[in-house]
Amino acid sequence: MLLDATAVVIASLTVAAVAGPVTLPGAPPVTPITSIAAPAMSAPDRPALERAIDLPTSTQHDAAALAPTTPLTVESFENLTGVDLLHALAAAPPAVSATALESNPHRLQALLAAPPGAPQVSGWWAGLDARAQRALLSAAPELVGNLDGIPVAVRNAANRDVLRSTIRELELEGLRAGRTIAAQNQQRLEMLYGVADALGPATANPPRTLLQLDTHGQGKMAIVLGDLETADYVSYLMPGMFISVGGNAVEWTDTAARLYDEQVSWLSLLAEAGATDEVETVATVAWIGYQTPTLLNVGSLDLAYEGRDAIARAIDGLQAIRGTDQPYIALLSHSYGSTAAMLALQQSTTVDALAMIGSPGAPASSVDELNVRGDVFVGEAAWDPIPNSAFFGRDPGSAEFGARVMSVAGGVDVITNQVLTESIGHNYYFAAGTESLRNLALIGIDKGELVTDGSQRDEGRTLALLL
Repeated sequence: MLLDATAVVIASLTVAAVAGPVTLPGAPPVTPITSIAAPAMSAPDRPALERAIDLPTSTQHDAAALAPTTPLTVESFENLTGVDLLHALAAAPPAVSATALESNPHRLQALLAAPPGAPQVSGWWAGLDARAQRALLSAAPELVGNLDGIPVAVRNAANRDVLRSTIRELELEGLRAGRTIAAQNQQRLEMLYGVADALGPATANPPRTLLQLDTHGQGKMAIVLGDLETADYVSYLMPGMFISVGGNAVEWTDTAARLYDEQVSWLSLLAEAGATDEVETVATVAWIGYQTPTLLNVGSLDLAYEGRDAIARAIDGLQAIRGTDQPYIALLSHSYGSTAAMLALQQSTTVDALAMIGSPGAPASSVDELNVRGDVFVGEAAWDPIPNSAFFGRDPGSAEFGARVMSVAGGVDVITNQVLTESIGHNYYFAAGTESLRNLALIGIDKGELVTDGSQRDEGRTLALLL
């Protein structure tokens, strides 16, 4: 079993082999794809990409971002970095920019791995006129779609275009390539088909936005349910070991959908009870923005540092595009992802709430070292071998760490009278109908006073606390 293998790793770092992806509870099983025919997918055509430019852009400007540009040549392309490279790409004719990026894919990957800060990107993009924005979107959709600080609608259009065009290219190449290349392409195609399936139809409700897409290697993605630019509450789902785009794009997005539905239900209930003046809105983010570990490398923090930097950029990007209208931001982290989340929150990244479930250990000594404006919660399921290991430092479930306990043991909800099931093992915290999912939803909408901890005090956690 995965649980047994994981326990061995945490206890002794014994290297073992695991077959097959993790299937998250409540989600359909992964069905191998046997055909390279692309599934139906909502993706914009080129005019749709250009129409995205007509949407409002961020009003934040950075004076440095509007500096004069250096003409784009082969030599300057190799030497320019950061926002200077963005200026040069935007100033060059679209054909020149496209050729430069296609001829030097390593430069694009290097720029996306260490991009300018979101406020700089936001100011740079807002400083371009509509023609320059359209030209850059046409010439470099992979770049535009993955830069935090660019408006959500523009990134969504760019990433959907990249998704569709990459699938088409791989399908055509597979028809004329040798067996080895065809096999490699098929694996990559299956990953991208999974992203397309996770996005669903254009009529999906709530709408799904492809905020991030890396089509190379193991891939990266971020799919948003709801409106990231207007939502009152935004919850990021940060994954841990074994969660990948190729194996779990649909399941992780379905998890975000369950969380979204749970939060919407609670906000409707609170509005009906008079606990809020109006029904507020939410957005949830199915975020797989870093390479999560396997049994071969879970004992190292290297990928946690990668996750730290990636989630920090994502949150900075959200804050940049929201300007003075900041949402309530919750980071809901699982397993190894909780360690990466805490690494980010030990630096400059700040959120309103943090939840850690199945955590293998904290690099921080206590919650006081984390930039969390509100409460920090920790949940530990029965038969989960990972919590209490303190493998990566302090046990976040210890009293000394100072986090609030979040019950995942099941029971009867004192507000809704719903029977909530128990989460058992390492991979059932997000299952539908669990006390764990109920509490995670409440954490994400700033209703921590209603989060149960398994004590007798839970009997008093009623709506009366909010009235």
